[in-house]
Amino acid sequence: MDQVRYPILTEKTIRLLEKNQYSFDVNVGSNKTEIKKWIELFFGVEIIAINSHRLPGKRGGMDRTSGRTDRYKRVIVRLKPGYSIPLFSDK
Repeated sequence: MDQVRYPILTEKTIRLLEKNQYSFDVNVGSNKTEIKKWIELFFGVEIIAINSHRLPGKRGGMDRTSGRTDRYKRVIVRLKPGYSIPLFSDK
């Protein structure tokens, strides 16, 4: 559960849901095989492909101390037909 931070819901990722593709932010140190095993185990789905890319950290601070937020990795997971991941809980 530590590998995947949270699902991403933007206009683009909502369009990808129609193609049975889901987007998640994950830890930078994790690789595709770890993410695939974790998602298949946790959600009980089968994955066809995973695409990943690292996004740069954002600049922050307007005072004397300026810095950057942590970098993170985003993955797009394509599932086999007939599988889905519930993004919203029913509770």
